[in-house]
Amino acid sequence: MFKAIMGLVAGACALAGPVMGQQQPGMQQIRTAVLRVDAPGPPPISRLDLPVADLGFAGARLAIDDNDTTGRFMGQDFEAVEVTASPETAAAELDRILADGIQFVVVLADDATTLALADQAGDRAMLLNARARGDNLRGADCRANTIHVAPSHAMLADALAQFLMWKNWPDWLLVHGSHPEDEALAAAYRRSAAKFGATIVEERVFEDTGGARSTDSGHVQVQAQMPVFTQRAPEYDILIAADESDIFAPYLPYLTWDPRPVAGSAGLVPRTWHPAMEAWGGTQYQNRFEKMANRLIREEDYQAWLALRIVGEAATRTRSADPATLREFILSDQFDVAGFKGQKLTVRDWDHQVRQPILLTTGVLTTSVSPQDQYLHQTSALDTLGIDRPETECSFPEVP
Repeated sequence: MFKAIMGLVAGACALAGPVMGQQQPGMQQIRTAVLRVDAPGPPPISRLDLPVADLGFAGARLAIDDNDTTGRFMGQDFEAVEVTASPETAAAELDRILADGIQFVVVLADDATTLALADQAGDRAMLLNARARGDNLRGADCRANTIHVAPSHAMLADALAQFLMWKNWPDWLLVHGSHPEDEALAAAYRRSAAKFGATIVEERVFEDTGGARSTDSGHVQVQAQMPVFTQRAPEYDILIAADESDIFAPYLPYLTWDPRPVAGSAGLVPRTWHPAMEAWGGTQYQNRFEKMANRLIREEDYQAWLALRIVGEAATRTRSADPATLREFILSDQFDVAGFKGQKLTVRDWDHQVRQPILLTTGVLTTSVSPQDQYLHQTSALDTLGIDRPETECSFPEVP
């Protein structure tokens, strides 16, 4: 099952292979895996967002190259096995990974699958969540064996809220989709509004009724529908779209009844990374990724890259390949890792969320980066984003 490959083949079956070459004699070997779970669903609204075969894996390959650059001088060799699965086969694929002795697994999956895989792995492996954003995974459903490299809904909502309050746009029209994940994101925006003093003047639900996503006359229907859907709203400064399902938000900019900006799932979007990011060494990072992958980077690529860089940084600084030693160091207050975001990234001890700045982006540029300067914190300004220690519902079991 785990054989060397040059690329990915279509299909829901698993396919795996080491990102880099064979281990050199006498080298410490740090073995990892990247498990991407592809759930069926409609195509994205924009063809620019069509899935790519190496989504996430390309970022992992760059991370292994980065890890090996330092590792070869430290007597260390890094490897990442790439595995694709469907939701139905994900458990079996994780079992194969664990049976192969791999104890660090980067997971790109939805919230429910990520939680199920964490429970399945138990104390046999540490999972690095590189996709799922649900606040519950960092709260009531937190697991001690999971590090969240992907930002939470709360972090993304807080990042946007801080900027909107800096802009003096405190009155929001909140529009969310009808799926559970849309409601979860909307809940994060409600919480952010209360936290930073904004007012949600009204909420509206965009019902997903199915139908064609892209037709010859689709733009005509949307042009007629969206102004009507957003009319007769109370006075507001900005429309916030909560559309994790990618059903309606991209249609909102320039089509609201009132001439107002759009943010959230369209317009000004909070993200971990963006292909136009150039600050703090970002240009060099982008160029290396584009040369290797022959495409622009996506958030999943950055998050998979950062997940494996966390493992690589721990191995380099501890000079160890022992999984227990690496886990202990990653979760300690001595650990940090660079992420091309202008400051060191660390892991919160109360929910294992990676602290990191959040980019606020348009389609072509990074408009701002949160946390905003005026929001201070007694420990770290990054803890103004997301669920802070006093608010957490996460409770890890005591270590004997």
